[in-house]
Amino acid sequence: MTTRPPTFSTEGMVTSSHPAASTIGVRVLADGGNAIDATLAMAAMTWLTLPGQCGIGGDAFAVVREPDGTVWTVGGSGFGPDGGETDFYLDRGLTSIPLDGALGVAVPGAPAALAALHARGATRSLSELWEPAARSAERGLPCSAKTRQDVREAQAAIALDPGLASVYFPDGALPHVGQRLRQVDLARTIRSLAADPSEFYLGSFAQQAVAMLRDGGAPFSGDEWAAGCSAVPEPALAGSYAGAVVYQTAMPTPGWMVLQQAALCDHALGFSPWMTAPAIDRLASAARVSFEDRFALCGSDNDEWRRLLQPDVVARSRAALDAKSGRREFSVAAGDTTSTVAIDSDGRAVSFIHSLAFTFGAKITVPGTGVVLNNRFGRGAYLLPGHPNSASPRRKPLHTLNAWVVADAAGELIHVGNTPGGDGQVQWNMQLLSHLLDHGLDPAEAVAAPRFMVYPGSDADVIGQPAELRCESRIGESTLSELRSLGHDVVTQGAWDGGGSAQIISLDHERGLFSGAADPRQEGIALGV
Repeated sequence: MTTRPPTFSTEGMVTSSHPAASTIGVRVLADGGNAIDATLAMAAMTWLTLPGQCGIGGDAFAVVREPDGTVWTVGGSGFGPDGGETDFYLDRGLTSIPLDGALGVAVPGAPAALAALHARGATRSLSELWEPAARSAERGLPCSAKTRQDVREAQAAIALDPGLASVYFPDGALPHVGQRLRQVDLARTIRSLAADPSEFYLGSFAQQAVAMLRDGGAPFSGDEWAAGCSAVPEPALAGSYAGAVVYQTAMPTPGWMVLQQAALCDHALGFSPWMTAPAIDRLASAARVSFEDRFALCGSDNDEWRRLLQPDVVARSRAALDAKSGRREFSVAAGDTTSTVAIDSDGRAVSFIHSLAFTFGAKITVPGTGVVLNNRFGRGAYLLPGHPNSASPRRKPLHTLNAWVVADAAGELIHVGNTPGGDGQVQWNMQLLSHLLDHGLDPAEAVAAPRFMVYPGSDADVIGQPAELRCESRIGESTLSELRSLGHDVVTQGAWDGGGSAQIISLDHERGLFSGAADPRQEGIALGV
């Protein structure tokens, strides 16, 4: 695909959920780096600014749109332990895989994804891009309100891990906002991995991590850890909505779910006033279809999701929505994740997202490294024998992370965005797309719009909980009342308590300008240069 040469009057723009991360990203652009360079630098800085949300021991995914219109994606998520058959956990009396401790850990995919992203399109070395984060870790980054909140949420488990406790309870108590949190071990690890990311999977770090996990009762062999060493870029998934082309991340992410919801909502929302009950009802109902289909059919190693996007299947699902026929419902939980968006003057754009799964992941560190390990296996894999997403060796658990870019019918890039938030992501991303494409909202209006979320979704630890439609109160009581009359069990949340931290950058090709915004629900900022 070839598009017209960009004529932007700025060097680029970034947005993230923390000012320090955005500042590092925009500095990279100002120094002549591209959007991939900026993304890599921001990723490392968010390990420090939002340590409960992401880290070296987590997973990462990106969608990259090149100046010539090519769109590709890279995904980093890993397997559970080779000995992790469903019966291994059932025989121990478990009904779900524990979220804390060694049993919840999957092989982290973030280092492999970042290395692949770097190899495919960076112009600076990882050592150069990650050194600002390493220096910040050495001297200590001031604790933010968000980090203090995350530490408070997980404080009982944090206190049990010497590595976490030494950083987040330096004086034997919760850190105060502004207190510097030094991470000397993590600084050393960042520099080591910048020099050779494969060390994480094949070297002494891998040996130490696997030994620790085995001591914790997780049946890792080490071979599954080594198998996570590489992440292979692949074409992004693509679908249409409101005359535009939406690109998404591939399996094991739920990017296909956003495309399915888009197919179920296309031409059904654009003629309705913004944020009315019928529009919310349609979006919520489409989300429930996706979660039902995901739970019933999908695993990371089958292709059922492709069939769900076929026109005849979409048509049947749309007919069921139009008839408002009943569907089974599952549960959804918020997640702990953070994301960034970057675009450079050439029109290269990156939507990036990474996570530890839940707050501080499995809440254990690899001793002496500062690396917190994820709990993605506990969050994502089911203990349901025969299920396509059941715990099984060399099967990656289904994921919650996804990211997107949007081009117009002529192939011109027009929007880049994403949001963290567990199973809320696929719902809020669809809402963002509708705000932008159906109603013409600008990025600031879109990320600040009132938010809603169907509860249920499909996280392993909460399957079967009662169905709800969780809505921020700013939607308005009259609309909420109408939603109740349409059959939704509405739960009203605080005005800004819906969750997520959306990031969007939009392009104005006529004026050669970028417009970006960070979600006011967190501490982020968009910066241009």
